[in-house]
Formats: sequence, C-alpha cells, structure tokens
Amino acid sequence: MNGPTRVVIADDQALVRSGFGMILAADGIEVTAEAADGAEAVAAVRRTRPDVVLMDIRMPRMDGLEATRQIMAADPGETRVLILTTYDLDHYVYAALTAGASGFLLKDVTPEHLVAAVRLVRAGDALLAPTITRRLVERFARRDETRAAVHRDLSELTPRELEVLRLLATGLSNAELADRLSLSPTTVKTHVARILSKLGLRDRVQAVVLAYETGLITPGSLADRPPGSTPA
Repeated sequence: MNGPTRVVIADDQALVRSGFGMILAADGIEVTAEAADGAEAVAAVRRTRPDVVLMDIRMPRMDGLEATRQIMAADPGETRVLILTTYDLDHYVYAALTAGASGFLLKDVTPEHLVAAVRLVRAGDALLAPTITRRLVERFARRDETRAAVHRDLSELTPRELEVLRLLATGLSNAELADRLSLSPTTVKTHVARILSKLGLRDRVQAVVLAYETGLITPGSLADRPPGSTPA
C-alpha cells in the first residue's frame, strides 16, 4: 500500500465535492477525479483506478447504489466504496452493503472521522457509523431464529477464530478484541485476516452479515459488549 491514498468523490452537489476534496487534500489524500452522478463515477474509476470512492446515494442519471454495483463487478477488491449520504434509512444501508460497499457514513461526519474512514477502508477494513451498525444488528436480530446455529462454511474456522468472529460481529474493534481475549493487536489482526480468507469475505461488514445470517451470533450477544465500544 505505497503512495498516497487516491480517491474519487461522487456527489451531485459541487460544493460538497469541493468541501470533501479540501478536507482530504489537507491530509495528503489525492483526489483523482470528481463525479456529479453515478455514470461519471464509474467512468472516473475506470480512468483513474482510485483506492476509494466516496459515493453519494441519491444522484441523477445513475444513483450511487448502481454505480457501486458496477464498480465492484468490474474490479472487485481493487477499488473500495465508502457510501457517504445524508440518509440513514434501512433500505439504503442493506442495498449498499449488498452492492459491495465497504463503509457507510452520514454526511455530518467530522473532517477527522472522514479522513480516518477513507484510510481505514483503503487498508482493507470496513466501517459503519455506530448508528448504522445498531440498525444492522437489530435487523438481523429480528430474523427467523429457527435457522441452523452454524453454517457449514464456518466449519473451516478454529474454535479461536469462531470466538473472534462472534465478538467482531458485535462491532468490536481490533483493539477491543485484543483486550477482551488477552491477545496482542497483531495476533487479533492475523485471526481476522484468516477468518476473511477462509470464508471468502471481502471485509468486516461481510463478516458481520454472515455471523447473523448463520446464527453464529444471536440478539443476546450484544449484552456482552463493553460500555462505549464502537465499531472499527
């Protein structure tokens, strides 16, 4: 991961694009292109091959969800998409995750948090705003609980990896996981990387979804989270 982080900003408001660009540039992040709609975003990604796309959802011609689908289908794993919107409605969250987004933030994010989110997503991690994570968890908690407790795909995981996946799915960061399991952050990072690799998952967001869909984690699991913990 050499060189500066390279970003495409896609938003139909020029002022928003300019503002985000100034924030990122001030922190050494290179803005390779701007796009006023989804079609322009897809073209900009093909042309400039950025590390991250800051993608608005509601745009003319092609919305951010369809643009994300096309970007991920054409170049999965190379360019990551961070959805940035004023809307936190449930159907946008799940549509964005299904489309392949690695993060979802609201536009009231602070400049510092925005920069940190871009760097985090570029590093191969995934990020959800705390309010979005809670909605994600609550939605899966309401699903039919008669499903099997562990999906067959999880059989490749060691007992320790299953434990890490359970805690990861509650939104704990690597530092919080290390503290909870009395492990070094490096060891936790290795466990997380192996989990994603074994299960063929792109990032932590997909791991959270899988943990709930398979029944590995259940609604009561949230009670075990330490006070004040936030997603990585």
